[in-house]
Amino acid sequence: MAISRRRLLTASIQVASAAAAATAFGGAVTTAAAAQPAAGPPGTASGAGGGAEAGTQPTGLWAEFRATPYTHPQIPYVAQAGFDGGARHFPRRPVRANVLHYGAVPDGSADSAPAINRALREVGEAGGGTVLVPPGTYRIDDVIQLGWSNTTLRGAGSGETTLYATKSLTELIGVYGSRYGGDKSSWSWAGGLVWMCPADRYRTLTDAIRAKDWPFEGWTGNKRDEFEVLAHVTAESAQGGRSVTVDDAQRLRPGDRVLLQYADDPAHGLLDHMAGDVEGAASYYWQDKTKLLSYVPYEWPARITAVHGRQVTFDRPLPLDTRLLWQPRITTCVPPLVNSGVEGLTIQMTPTPQSPHLLDKGYNGLVAQCTWDCWVDDVHAIDVDNGFLMVAAKATTFRRTRVSGRGSHHPYACREGAHDNLFEDFRIDQRTVPAPSGTQLHGINVEGLSSYNVWSRGAMEMGTFDTHRGLPFANVRTDITVSNDGSHGGDASAGPLYGARFTHWNVTVTNGRAGCVKIDDVAPYSATFALSTVRPFGQIDVPDFTGPLHSRLEAYGTPGVAPVNLYEAQRELLL
Repeated sequence: MAISRRRLLTASIQVASAAAAATAFGGAVTTAAAAQPAAGPPGTASGAGGGAEAGTQPTGLWAEFRATPYTHPQIPYVAQAGFDGGARHFPRRPVRANVLHYGAVPDGSADSAPAINRALREVGEAGGGTVLVPPGTYRIDDVIQLGWSNTTLRGAGSGETTLYATKSLTELIGVYGSRYGGDKSSWSWAGGLVWMCPADRYRTLTDAIRAKDWPFEGWTGNKRDEFEVLAHVTAESAQGGRSVTVDDAQRLRPGDRVLLQYADDPAHGLLDHMAGDVEGAASYYWQDKTKLLSYVPYEWPARITAVHGRQVTFDRPLPLDTRLLWQPRITTCVPPLVNSGVEGLTIQMTPTPQSPHLLDKGYNGLVAQCTWDCWVDDVHAIDVDNGFLMVAAKATTFRRTRVSGRGSHHPYACREGAHDNLFEDFRIDQRTVPAPSGTQLHGINVEGLSSYNVWSRGAMEMGTFDTHRGLPFANVRTDITVSNDGSHGGDASAGPLYGARFTHWNVTVTNGRAGCVKIDDVAPYSATFALSTVRPFGQIDVPDFTGPLHSRLEAYGTPGVAPVNLYEAQRELLL
């Protein structure tokens, strides 16, 4: 078979990156890793429909990753996912306001939203601190908006403090149509009755929705061109490195939070690269994937740690090769919400039936939008249309969260260019009423070019590993037990289900269903490790790319193989 110029370039970049990564980790390269061919070692899946046969000896995925942690072909480097690079402790800021002093009523007899929002605004505008919500049930007839950095909304615990929401986002803000047309409700995947978002960004978003000028929801504002170019990248860099060379670094400073943007080329080489440059990506028909193409340029939020001459260094390894063909540039982004959190409360909806698919009214729990280094801890969502959403979120941790009640459309969603986020110790409870006709259940969702996100230590009594098209790549699900009864979603115009480097690591499937969890025959350059034995039934996920997928299947049928939790093992390696 003829080897394309693109694949030759990719191979040379990977060799250079592997050498740099080995140096960073003391230069230890195992024989297995050094000898690994592009298609994976013997006994691994190397094409659509093929996986390692049951009983094949493990081939050392973890040993290989330790040798090349930033550039392993199937496993992404996610050790820095979450708040403050994966910090175990969140800030405990002094209490600056108690919502009872602002008129909130803890017996549910009156609307407490104005009091809670006034406390958040006053504390936030004064520089931050904690807004305390003592034990009780607080009726909220409006959105609770956390829009100021260094500000914490803290209840007494999810079993002690409840926000009881009486109205949907449709009632409070208005009908939210899709920017892609049709009669779908964007409240099916956006917005929350607790809405973490910079105050100015929240205002422009909701103003546009009220005006029926359906906005983009991401890092550059309601329009895709609401940014300023700070510098153009002038030299190519490899995935896994941390630096780029620019034409002029005078406007860049250590500590700046910026976007590294990659456009696409006419042959869609950027999209091919996100799919791992598998042979089938070059022949995939990208041109009619209009929703996917609207997500480009790919926007990677990054914090600058050093500027030396024209070299700019970031706090995380580069997510992709940086090729000049893609016109890479450093730009401004929406000023994000930084170092803020929501803790210790339940968000419960007034009883309503689940809406038909894609027609949700917006009885949504909590959304983190344009957040960066933020957190949500010990929060329980009950009777929601959608539980916990990340929309253009960066390095945000959701810890000890739970979705319960009558059943939801998206218990968890991660979309619109969300990167480096962490969901850990999460739970989806079995629904308390049968699913109404015409509804759908997904599970833990990722879509829209989102990358390097982690789901860790989860218990899912229903749902699935929902990869919702839009070519997400380099995401990890690890140490999870699931009754796999949901389905993936995604419009066909959003393109492939999976990009490269999806990893499912130590997963127990209690009902034996393979769909969306065993991905070695579906996802390019993926790794499925220590998955319990499953079988295809009710299968709707199929390969998007023809030809070899270069995927890996190891320790199949034996969940519990060490390391049990890939994210935590990577953290230990980092430390």
